[in-house]
Amino acid sequence: MAQGLIDGYQRQVDYLRLSVTDRCNLRCTYCMPAGGFRYLPHEAILRYEELLRLVRITTGLGIHKVRVTGGEPFVRKGIVSFLERLCAVSGVDDVSVTTNGVLLQSMAKDLWHAGIRRINVSLDTLQPRKYAAITGLDAFDAVWRGLSAALDHGFSPVKINVVAMKGINDDEIETMAQLTLAYPFHVRFIELMPFQPDAYEERYLASDLVVEKIEALGPLIPCPSGNGNGPARYYQFPGAPGKIGLISPMSHHFCPTCNRLRITAEGSLRTCLFADRDVDLRHPLRHGASDADIARLICEAIETKPEKHRLNEGSVPHRKCLSRPMTSIGG
Repeated sequence: MAQGLIDGYQRQVDYLRLSVTDRCNLRCTYCMPAGGFRYLPHEAILRYEELLRLVRITTGLGIHKVRVTGGEPFVRKGIVSFLERLCAVSGVDDVSVTTNGVLLQSMAKDLWHAGIRRINVSLDTLQPRKYAAITGLDAFDAVWRGLSAALDHGFSPVKINVVAMKGINDDEIETMAQLTLAYPFHVRFIELMPFQPDAYEERYLASDLVVEKIEALGPLIPCPSGNGNGPARYYQFPGAPGKIGLISPMSHHFCPTCNRLRITAEGSLRTCLFADRDVDLRHPLRHGASDADIARLICEAIETKPEKHRLNEGSVPHRKCLSRPMTSIGG
């Protein structure tokens, strides 16, 4: 039995965020570079068999929770079949998906049958015109139908991820929070991260200010998330079926409890979202490396996992850490 991955700061790493594509059907302003983004060539992206091999290797080291991300994972052909195979991997006891929700309605039933039970949907506004301005696509209604379909099929929790941005959606914080009074959603407000440094300085909204806005609606009761040691602090309005989460990577970073690895769509291993160094796993995968060889590379990377990110040390974020746009790393 795997003893678990322990990094140099005695954190147990048991969670893998696995990107299956860098492609997306949206162009969110805080995710895509302003000058455009050159997608990876198809041959550079790991095949499903290669992704599954990496999962089997990491579960042998102690990983037991996998979140599938993109880009937008549902734009990749064959994704449902892959998820079904992933859910069947021995040692994996939790598989979830992060999506923008545009294709969710048509896929919810198949996702449920594949074994997925938890899903995160990115949604930064409840105003259709603003949604189109943020994402570049008039698809708010499709996303809302996808959220409704997820609830109808029994997914739980259904999390809504809201990137809180000054001057963009800070006028909707209260409205988004009030969703939890009517639905069992976990509405999670996430601090903007400096993948676009210029926009970041103008749009950043600290989570403490988000809490102040929400508390004006009524008392917030601290509560557990119900599904592990994730980065969110959770609260509820009295009697509400849903929960409110605060994810504060900049103002209250959760690095001391970080338990995750990331593998990008082309097979680069990152031990921190903001790392300036990747470990290439694709080349050894495709050039005869054994499972033991790849496991050794992963263990060596874990040993050098940084204690914390250093983005908020000083007045300007450390741009050397921002080596790649978010869509190419995996949400």
